[in-house]
Amino acid sequence: MKENNNQEIDDDVMVTIELDGEDLDCEILTIFDIDNQDYIVLMPVDENGEPLDDTLVYIYRYFENDGEYSIDNIQSDEEYNRVNKR
Repeated sequence: MKENNNQEIDDDVMVTIELDGEDLDCEILTIFDIDNQDYIVLMPVDENGEPLDDTLVYIYRYFENDGEYSIDNIQSDEEYNRVNKR
């Protein structure tokens, strides 16, 4: 299990996101909190679960309510830079 400040995540937990009109399978690398906002780091993978690019990750705002989750884009360059430094 991967551990972070907020949650334990089983290895190889996958989600599918839509990016530029295409579905993209991603592995959840971590979920963490900065200034009372949760963020999720996703790594795109192929159909075998292998990374598409070891250096490519996506960072989104993360929300969870009653077992349902959603993600949203980071709203500003300032917020992205603060989160990316973590």
